[in-house]
Amino acid sequence: MFERPMHELIRELSGAIVLLASQVRLNLLLALEALKEMDSEKCRRVKNVDCQVDEAEVRLESQCLSFLALQQPVARDLRTIVAIMKINDDMARIGDLSVHIVERVADIDSYLHQQYDLDNVGAKVAEMLHCAIVAFSERDTAKASKVFDFEDDIDYIHRSIVRNVMAAMKVPSGDAEQLIAVLSVSRYLERIADHATKIAREVIYLVTGQTAPRQRESSYEKLFESMRN
Repeated sequence: MFERPMHELIRELSGAIVLLASQVRLNLLLALEALKEMDSEKCRRVKNVDCQVDEAEVRLESQCLSFLALQQPVARDLRTIVAIMKINDDMARIGDLSVHIVERVADIDSYLHQQYDLDNVGAKVAEMLHCAIVAFSERDTAKASKVFDFEDDIDYIHRSIVRNVMAAMKVPSGDAEQLIAVLSVSRYLERIADHATKIAREVIYLVTGQTAPRQRESSYEKLFESMRN
């Protein structure tokens, strides 16, 4: 692997993480289809793909560590490898969250799925992840910055779902188990959005050498504040 020029090796590792990220995004979309259709076969496929993702993640991490040890890159080359390793970890976490989503398929009926508009949330999160992946692939800070706009939307939708679920739980006829499942899926999607945001921040740091500013309040602080009002 290390007999070729450094720039070729970095390009190969960058291509590997983009390919892995695309696979993870497609698996997320499959998980969302499984949730909407209550399709057990698609659930099984999501879990199988996640096993492949885990194996690819371990291989890529090993390649990056070997590259760091043998090539000792500096400056932007070093930032690139570190970014790839961080994004690689994000992909593993997103893959796990997609599995968590399909594990909730049997707990949410189609009525609640539509009532809480989980399709819309999932579509926004998948688009957000796609934008982050493209931003890394193209080293495009403008596209990375667009991810932050999605973050605000997802946080707002998740807070709304939390408020509505909590209100529904107070109704005697409410199905607590299904409502908790809805809340869990919304939380999983919000966490995937958080990982997409982390990728966007890595892109900005990779290109500029500067850390992107963070939101002043965490999503939990925003949630608690909205519940007080």
